[in-house]
Amino acid sequence: MTMFDAQETSSERPAVCPVHAQPDHPKVKPARVGVLVANLGTPDDTGYWSMRRYLNEFLSDKRVVDISNWIWQPLLQLVILTKRPFSSGAAYKSIWNEEDNESPLLTITKKQTAAIRAKMVAECGDDVRVDFCMRYGNPSTKSKVQEMVDAGCTKILFFPLYPHYAGATSATANDQFFRALIAQKQQPIARIVEPYFEDTAYIDALAKSIEAAYAKADKKPEVLVCSYHGMPIRYLMEGDRYHCECQKTTRLLKERLGWADTEIRTTFQSVFGREEWLKPYTVEEVARMASEEGIKNIAICAPAFSADCIETLEEINEEIKESFEEAGGEHFTYIPCLNDDPAHINALSGIINRNLRGWLR
Repeated sequence: MTMFDAQETSSERPAVCPVHAQPDHPKVKPARVGVLVANLGTPDDTGYWSMRRYLNEFLSDKRVVDISNWIWQPLLQLVILTKRPFSSGAAYKSIWNEEDNESPLLTITKKQTAAIRAKMVAECGDDVRVDFCMRYGNPSTKSKVQEMVDAGCTKILFFPLYPHYAGATSATANDQFFRALIAQKQQPIARIVEPYFEDTAYIDALAKSIEAAYAKADKKPEVLVCSYHGMPIRYLMEGDRYHCECQKTTRLLKERLGWADTEIRTTFQSVFGREEWLKPYTVEEVARMASEEGIKNIAICAPAFSADCIETLEEINEEIKESFEEAGGEHFTYIPCLNDDPAHINALSGIINRNLRGWLR
């Protein structure tokens, strides 16, 4: 048993028969409140079959790829999933946490959960149970909801760790949580945490991380690029508000830093397929900045990611960096995600506390 596991089991309270119940009544655990944080997911390892299972689950999600199954599934199963597990596996291998044999996203999410749990236990005792799940891969949302119900959680606060709403992130995480509730004979009461893209403590944590990175830089970056995960522009036209929330985060961050408009820009990364996605594309924009504007020194952050993952550690810090340098850029500074930084944990804990009002003594 790891320390992480021990933190969960040490405060388990025994089930008892309800007062005035018949002797043969099933024992019931004392009521608790569950806080279940969720992130995107991770393959179990970098091998072909593990990567294929993970990519199949991810790319079969209609929230992610909304093409008709008659068209998409033959292409996915016969073409994409025969090749992409190799390239994706190589990308994951380049950033893999070899010591714990897991992806950085899983490592960081564990640390975030442990830090949030410590704060919640200090404030609320064992009336609260804090855990995490993944939308794709393990630990699954269904398994963690079941564990919370088994532990006596009659109320669950579900917290997708995405600052900005998107159908392919927040909504599909919520979908999976609701599907897990369907399987419960006695459903717990549920609440969903709304996106926190404009939360003051979140913006302040971002600003502090940028100020710290700039203070350490040998040469002050000329421009900060805020690179958000992309999505097809069609989704925006159909009502998904992700693009607007990303733009607002950049504006609030600029105002908090006290910067001019020329010192910060919004871009979008991780384009997939032939459809037009939100622009400007990060990989193209950083190259254009170097070749056409003569900008030689940039910093880049990823405000839409609560934890460093394949899109930040491999795509930004390797592919996008290479694009900038090949176009003439000289100094590229990647500012890590907030991860388990204390300011980030305080922001997330504050959001959780606000959403638990009326549920805790």
